Amino acid sequence: MTQIPLKEIMPHEEFLESGHLACPGCGASLSMRMVLKALGEKTVVALPACCWSIIAGPYPQSSLKLPLYHSAFETGASVASGIKAALLARGDTETTVVAWAGDGGTFDIGLQALSGAAERNEDILYVCYDNEAYMNTGIQRSSATPLGAWTTTTPGAHPEARPKKDILAILAAHRIPYAASATPAYPEDLLAKVRKAKATKGTRFLHLLAPCPPGWKTADDETIELARMAVRARIFPLLEIENGETWRITVDSPGDPIGPYLAKQGRFRHLKNEDIGAIQAQVDSRWKALQRRVAGS
Repeated sequence: MTQIPLKEIMPHEEFLESGHLACPGCGASLSMRMVLKALGEKTVVALPACCWSIIAGPYPQSSLKLPLYHSAFETGASVASGIKAALLARGDTETTVVAWAGDGGTFDIGLQALSGAAERNEDILYVCYDNEAYMNTGIQRSSATPLGAWTTTTPGAHPEARPKKDILAILAAHRIPYAASATPAYPEDLLAKVRKAKATKGTRFLHLLAPCPPGWKTADDETIELARMAVRARIFPLLEIENGETWRITVDSPGDPIGPYLAKQGRFRHLKNEDIGAIQAQVDSRWKALQRRVAGS
């Protein structure tokens, strides 16, 4: 099968201005750029407190060429639901409303609003760009922080002791129409999932891995390589789930050893060989559980 060149499927129109305030190599800014390209101009963004509250720029300016509504940390999904209701009251059935939040505002502080919106099947697209900690406030751990990671609240002597929360499984348990994981390292897969989510009615959820050079202690030019390594090592499988029942893996994960991925990141520098072995065992166990779900769907 002949692969279509990326330049032929990536929309040329830009909805993210240059001069935004993201750090060099920011996975969150790359994710926003690609997602908005796929969504197009009929889009409204609800933005709870997160790194993107800063990246967007100070009020009344914005680096987005689209309507943007800042909200409280815990209210991304509920604000997006309200915006959608207002648009419908005006007869607008075409505009996509996106709640764009980090892992802190999704896995932790905003989970209650997200769960409520999902239970009601609100017609919104919720996107979590996951950099695996509260990066905007100083690299504190969140429930998206992976096992063994350093943060300012899980220092090297006492690194993160719990596995990362399985947010996709949580959303799938709500039986929403569409949930998927993606990363800008695989743009064709990301664009396809955004377009599928846009065409779907009801609550849609996208979980995007967004490496953070300052928080992960990596070089600015390693973001795409790290995201690709996470997929290949089965740390961040790329999949989609429809109606909470049909699970599909969309990009092959060959099962590369996790050691090289961890070694590239300063946040894992303190790990010993036995720690890496324990993390590898956890990754292997989660992959086997995922395969069983895929086979049984």
